[in-house]
Amino acid sequence: MSDRFELFLTCPKGLEGLLIEEAVGLGLEEAREHTSAVRGMATMETAYRLCLWSRLANRVLLVLKRFPMKNAEDLYHGVLDIDWEDHMLNDGTLAVEFSGHGSGIDNTHFGALKVKDAIVDKLRTPQGARPSIDKLNPDLRIHLRLDRGEAILSLDLSGHSLHQRGYRLQQGAAPLKENLAAAILIRSGWPRIAAEGGALADPMCGVGTFLVEAAMIAADIAPNLRREQWGFTAWLGHVPALWKKLHEEASERAAAGLARPPLWIRGYEADPRLIQPGRNNVERAGLSEWIKIYQGEVATFEPRPDQNQKGLVICNPPYGERLGDEASLLYLYQNLGERLRQACLNWEAAVFTGAPDLGKRMGIRSHKQYSFWNGALPCKLLLIKVLPDQFVTGERRTPEQRQVEREQAAYDQAPNEPQERKFNKNGNPIKPAPAPVIEQPRLSEGGQMFANRLQKNLKTLGKWVKREGVDCYRVYDADMPEYSMAIDLYHDWVHVQEYAAPKSIDPEKASARMFDALAAIPQALNIDKSRVVVKRRERQSGTKQYERQAAQGKFVEVNEGGVKLLVNLTDYLDTGLFLDHRPMRMRIQKEAAGKRFLNLFCYTATASVHAARGGARSTTSVDLSKTYLDWARRNLSLNGFSDKNRLEQGDVMAWLEASRDEYDLIFIDPPTFSNSKRMEGVFDVQRDQVQLIDLAMARLAPGGVLYFSNNFRKFELEANLGERYAVEEITAQTIDADFARNAKIHRAWKITAR
Repeated sequence: MSDRFELFLTCPKGLEGLLIEEAVGLGLEEAREHTSAVRGMATMETAYRLCLWSRLANRVLLVLKRFPMKNAEDLYHGVLDIDWEDHMLNDGTLAVEFSGHGSGIDNTHFGALKVKDAIVDKLRTPQGARPSIDKLNPDLRIHLRLDRGEAILSLDLSGHSLHQRGYRLQQGAAPLKENLAAAILIRSGWPRIAAEGGALADPMCGVGTFLVEAAMIAADIAPNLRREQWGFTAWLGHVPALWKKLHEEASERAAAGLARPPLWIRGYEADPRLIQPGRNNVERAGLSEWIKIYQGEVATFEPRPDQNQKGLVICNPPYGERLGDEASLLYLYQNLGERLRQACLNWEAAVFTGAPDLGKRMGIRSHKQYSFWNGALPCKLLLIKVLPDQFVTGERRTPEQRQVEREQAAYDQAPNEPQERKFNKNGNPIKPAPAPVIEQPRLSEGGQMFANRLQKNLKTLGKWVKREGVDCYRVYDADMPEYSMAIDLYHDWVHVQEYAAPKSIDPEKASARMFDALAAIPQALNIDKSRVVVKRRERQSGTKQYERQAAQGKFVEVNEGGVKLLVNLTDYLDTGLFLDHRPMRMRIQKEAAGKRFLNLFCYTATASVHAARGGARSTTSVDLSKTYLDWARRNLSLNGFSDKNRLEQGDVMAWLEASRDEYDLIFIDPPTFSNSKRMEGVFDVQRDQVQLIDLAMARLAPGGVLYFSNNFRKFELEANLGERYAVEEITAQTIDADFARNAKIHRAWKITAR
C-alpha cells in the first residue's frame, strides 16, 4: 500500500473552517474545505493522530479508490476490483454506508447492498466462508460516496463517530454533541484563556459537556484517548506499533497536563435530576479534580474563583419548542444578562443559542457572532466582553457608582424614626446597609409604550376591582393592534394569550413585539417573572382548543364571589375559568336558592359551584370529558359542596334525550364546534342550537329559566325560537368592566316558557 493516503474528515455543518485549521496542525497536507468535510493527503501516522486528537471531526475516512460509474454494474465491478483480502479476513464482519444518488442509484439502501455484494463475492471461499454483516461493531466499516458520477470508496478508521468520547453515558433532554461543544469553546477563545490560567463557568451546564471538553483542552488530553474500539482495530492494514507509539505519547501528555494545578472549572444546573448524571460523566472522563458541578439557578449565578481571577462564562440556554416557552425563556435570558453584568464584570462570555432574538434581550452587546448548526437548527454563538461600555440597558456607570447611588438613595428614603445609630472612629454616623436593589432592564420604546397602557388599564379598573372584590380579571385585550394578545390576572399570576399574527405581518416584527410586551409585563403589573405564563391562541376546531399543552398538573386557587376555584394556567389553552362569564355565574348564584340547577357542557362546573353557594337544592353538571369532570369534582369539594351535586359524563344531546328529570334553572354554554371521539357525529352550535334548546326546554320546570350563551363571534339565534319561547337577549348585562372594550366576547339570552 502507498505511504500517503487521501483522507476525508467529516464534521457537523459549519465546523469546516475550524476543522481545516485543526487538521493542518495535526499534519494533513494539501487540505481543502468541502461542505461538512475536509479533504487532504496524509501518512498513516497523521491519520492515526487525527483519529486520536481531532476534537471536531465526526469521522476519518481513508480513501481506497475513486472510479467513474454510470450504473449499478459499474458500482459493483469498481468495488470488486479492490484486493479486499488485503483489508479483511474472509470470515470477518463489515458494515456499509452509502451516500449520494445518481448514475442509476436513487436508493442508498440499494447502493449499500451492491457494495456489500461485491466485497462478499470477492472474499467468498470455495468452502463457502464469507464476510457477514454487523451494523453495530463490524471489523470494517466501509463508506461509499457518490458525487456527480464519481464513486469515492473509503475505509472508516474511526468506527463509531469521533464525537462519542465515551464519558457521556448519561445526557439531558437536548445535549450538544461533544465535537460541537469543543468547536464552540475554541471559537470562544477558551484555549487562549486556559493557557493564561483563566477560569470557566457554565451557569446552565446540563450534564457537563462544555465542562469536560474545556478541561480536556486545558489539560492537553486527546479527546479519544480512552476509546477502546476503532475502525482500524481489525483492519489488516493496521500498524499496531505506530498506533501504540502515538497512543503512549498522548497518554504522557495527558498525565503531564493532569499533574499541573487544575484550573477553576465549575458548572451550575437548576434541574436536580441532572446533577448526578453530570458528575458521573465528569468522573468517567477522569476529571473530578478539575470540574465541580453544583445545583444553582441562573438568577443567583455568581462564579467565585480566586480573587481577581477572570475567565469565560459559557452556556447553551434552551431555545424553546413548546407554545408558551417565550415568557420563561425571555426572563431566563434577561436573568443571564443581569448576572453577567452584576457578577462577571471583566470576564468574557459565550452564549450559544438557537434563538438569536432572545440573545438580544440579555441587555448586553456581543462584540462578535459566529454561525453554527446544531443538527438542522441554525444557531448563533454570541461572544461578549463583559465591560461597562458593552451594556445596552441603563446608563453607563461603573458598578461602584451604582452601589454608592443605591446606598445613598436607601439612606435618604429611610423613615424618620428613632433608631440605634452606629458611629465610626471620627464620630460620623455609619449609614445602615441598604436593602438589595434589583435593577430592572430598561424597556425598549415599544415595551415602555406597552407598559404604560397596562398601567393605565390597571388604574382604570382599580376602583371596580376593589369594589367588587374581583380576584381574576382581564387587564388587556389587543387594545393596541401592534400587540395582539390578551392578558389576564389570576390573583398574583399573569396569563398571556398571544393571538396568532396575520400572515401580512412580518414574523420577525411580531416576535420582537411579543418580546417587548413580555419584558414590560412584570414591571408594569409588579408581578414576578416566574409567574407569567404565555400561550398562543389560534383559530381552533373540534377538540383542539381542549388539547393538553403541557403536563405540569399545577393548580392555583383563586376566589370569585365567595367561592374558591382551581385554575390551571399551564397545561391547557383555557385555564378552567372563563373570566368573561363571571357576571353570568354571579347571576346564577343569586337566583339559585332552593332550585334544581342543570349545567350543560359544564366544563369545570364553576357555574355549579356558584349555584351551590347560592343555596341550590341540587346541581347536575354534564360534560363529555372525564378530565374536566374530575376538575369539577375538585372545585365542588374545595367548597364543601360534594353532597347533592351530581356529575354526569356523556354527550349532552344524548343525555337530554334520555333524561326525564326537571330543573328550575338551566345554564348552557356550548362549544362552537365539537367532534369528540366519545360522541356520535359532530356538534355545531349554529346548526344544532334549535335541537339543543328544545331538548333543554323540555327539562325545564314550570316557571323555570334557561340561560344560553356562547362565544362564537358569528352566532345568530334562530328567529323561530322566539315563536315558541320568551327570548330576551341579556348580553349587555353579562359583560363586566374588564370586557367592556370587547362587547363581542360572548352573547347571552334568557329563555323561558311562554
